[in-house]
Order: sequence, then structure tokens, then C-alpha cells
Amino acid sequence: MNVQNILSIALILFSVIDIIGNIPVIIDLKKKGVEVDSMKAAIVSMGLMVAFLFAGEGILKLFGLDVQSFAVAGAIILFFIGLEMILGVRFFRESQGQASVGTVVPIAFPLIAGAGTMTTIISLKSKYDNIDILIAIFLNIVLVFAVLHYSTWIKDRLGDAGTNILRKVFGIILLAIAIKLFKENFHLVITPDQKLGFLKGT
Repeated sequence: MNVQNILSIALILFSVIDIIGNIPVIIDLKKKGVEVDSMKAAIVSMGLMVAFLFAGEGILKLFGLDVQSFAVAGAIILFFIGLEMILGVRFFRESQGQASVGTVVPIAFPLIAGAGTMTTIISLKSKYDNIDILIAIFLNIVLVFAVLHYSTWIKDRLGDAGTNILRKVFGIILLAIAIKLFKENFHLVITPDQKLGFLKGT
């Protein structure tokens, strides 16, 4: 166990998860009537991260998927969430009695334990020990729980005007992140023949 490595990994994951930047998304979901269970979201997120740490590539291969395809799927979901925040439209709808679903999708995935987080964890495995990554994941989950739990308090301090401004600003940032994630992975998903077909317009 290396304290310096743990802090480095924690900062990397903190930047990728961006729970502070996702506060407007969480507030927006709550305004739509989605009940966010902070503890459940934190536990599910941690479970996904730990599972991906030990069996990430194996899990994807089990379903015939690769990391790049996973990243593209996460980017598409993030893109629509960003559009919701900017345009005020609604793409994700909860069925009656199923509001708690929002705790898992899109809170736990892809906002917290999304494609970017998963691919980052796989990358970190090649450089750091699993125990250091596990501790860094736990530290981030504690912060995630705190932000989710006190998001209403944060909203009250921001007010409606502040919340609306943050929602639109971070909606644009979320769109940019989604586009970047899509751009970095889409060309790795399609085959050379498919690339040629796109260029020919077929």
C-alpha cells in the first residue's frame, strides 16, 4: 500500500467521475420526481468499479463487447443527459412506481461509474496495485455519497437561478465530454471496411 499512489489514483478518479460537476444533473433528476437513494447509488457505483477492476475486460468479452463499444454507449447516454439539461426536454422517463430506477440509471451508471471511469480503472491496473486502486475507489465513493446526500442542501444554497445557470453550463460541458469520449472510441469500433463505406457514403 502506497499513500502517494492512492492519492494520485484518487485524484485521477475524482476528475473522471466529476461528482461536483454532476450536481446540476442530480438536482435536475430530483426536480423531475426521481427519488435518488444516496447509499444505494454509492454502493452500486462502488460495486461496478470493483467488479470492473477485477473482471472488466472479461465481463465485456463475455457479452462479446470491447471497451471501445462500451465507451461509445456511455457517451451516447451522456449526450442525451446533456441535451436534457440545456434544452429542458426530457428523454429519460420513469414508469409509475419505478422512480427509484434513477438511482441506478443514470446516477450510478453512467454518471458515476460510467464508461470513462471503467476505462480509467482498466488503465490504472497496468501501473498501480489493486489495493491502492481499491482504497482510492472507496475514498471517491465516500465523497460521492456526501454530495448525493446533501445535494438538496446544496440546491437550497444555490437557489433556482443558480441551479438553472449551473445546469446549462454543465450541460454544455457534459455534451463536450460525451462528444470527446465518442470521438476517441468510435473510430476504434468500426472496421476498416466500414470506414471506407462511410467515406463513400454507402
